[in-house]
Amino acid sequence: MFKIKKQTFLVFFLVLAVATTGIVLGRLSVTAVSAEGEGYEELKTFTEVLSMVKKHYVEDVKSKDLVYGAIRGMLNSLDPHSSFMTAEGYKDMQVETKGEFGGIGIQIGMKESMLTVISPIEDTPAFRAGIKAGDKIVKINNVTTRDMTLQDAVSKMRGTPKTTVVISIMREGWKDLKDFTLTREIIKVKSVKSKVLEGGIGYIKINQFQEQTSNDLAAALKKLNEEKISSLVLDLRNDPGGLLNSSIDVASQFLEKGKLVVYTKTRSGEKSEFFTNNDGHFKLPMVVLINQGSASASEIVAGALKDWNRAVTIGTVTFGKGSVQTVIPLSDGSGLRLTTAKYYTPKGKSIQGTGITPDIIVKLEAKNGTKEHPVFREKDLERHLKNEQADPKGEEKETAPVEVDEKDDIQLQRAVDILKTWNVFRELPKAP
Repeated sequence: MFKIKKQTFLVFFLVLAVATTGIVLGRLSVTAVSAEGEGYEELKTFTEVLSMVKKHYVEDVKSKDLVYGAIRGMLNSLDPHSSFMTAEGYKDMQVETKGEFGGIGIQIGMKESMLTVISPIEDTPAFRAGIKAGDKIVKINNVTTRDMTLQDAVSKMRGTPKTTVVISIMREGWKDLKDFTLTREIIKVKSVKSKVLEGGIGYIKINQFQEQTSNDLAAALKKLNEEKISSLVLDLRNDPGGLLNSSIDVASQFLEKGKLVVYTKTRSGEKSEFFTNNDGHFKLPMVVLINQGSASASEIVAGALKDWNRAVTIGTVTFGKGSVQTVIPLSDGSGLRLTTAKYYTPKGKSIQGTGITPDIIVKLEAKNGTKEHPVFREKDLERHLKNEQADPKGEEKETAPVEVDEKDDIQLQRAVDILKTWNVFRELPKAP
């Protein structure tokens, strides 16, 4: 599927145990490099150290392991989304975009140097076992996660269905670790769900941006239109993102053809623009729900619909993942995920570290003793890229309910109220 002379663009949120990554083929080739010139003279020191370790270390070590370790260390000194993938990890990344793989069903990231659960995926082993957002994963199969890369953690939790993995969790308020023994399953992430709400209002939830998301969205919209809906709620909350081209295709179903959805800009200032590519689009009034878990591709869609005044956005400030990763296949089958650009909304706003502020801010409230978890965003990740347009706001402790019943979902209720009012005004007789 991938050739050595092509690049892959990622709009990437976090490496997930269920992960999503975004792919658009480009034109970056892996070419031979020279150890001469600016920046490469230090390779002499590296080869000296490699030689000394090979000759004199107390135990025999493989050169490949040493080189891979050095590459990981180099990329770990960059931003949190640049990383090295072994051949196995690179193949896993390709599988991820299909929305089906063997695993336990959690999204993970790094916070305060600890492997942290972003959120469990509904109806997966992790979800049923009670794993919560904010949980710290201290051990995997009794191996400490300290200094473990996200990709290594993903690889350890993935595996053949019906096999087990033990993860040791520390949760805020607990005194001791708790072991969770989880049986891996085929994780099928359904990217689009839909239904009709009261008052003939359509509702569509996009969980991730996968290869089939645009087709699934089109099918959902067709079904809702057949049920004579009057307006739509598009729910992008806790959507960690995914495929860049999928976000363009999704935005195309709500905007006129030829509209700018997003553009990217590299360090040198090279600009790439992405436009809607549709022949027709959904035209009814709509509200978009976003929150701190809306990242990457979901921020692209929300940002485009907001900038073009196509929808009212409701919820809380989004995650703030505004960088693009290029995935480059290497000669031995491994892969390099490297942050190569930042992306901008149609009006030229970078959301890196700052996120998208909704038109109407509505925070969910914990009800009936529901527990809350700390909220963290891109700006809370170690080594995150700075926003050249504006510095992210200072430290601000924020919490959100772990889970909320639909009857307590005041964000959705606010969206419905707005669309009901919208429909009332639309039906009023026009002045002569």
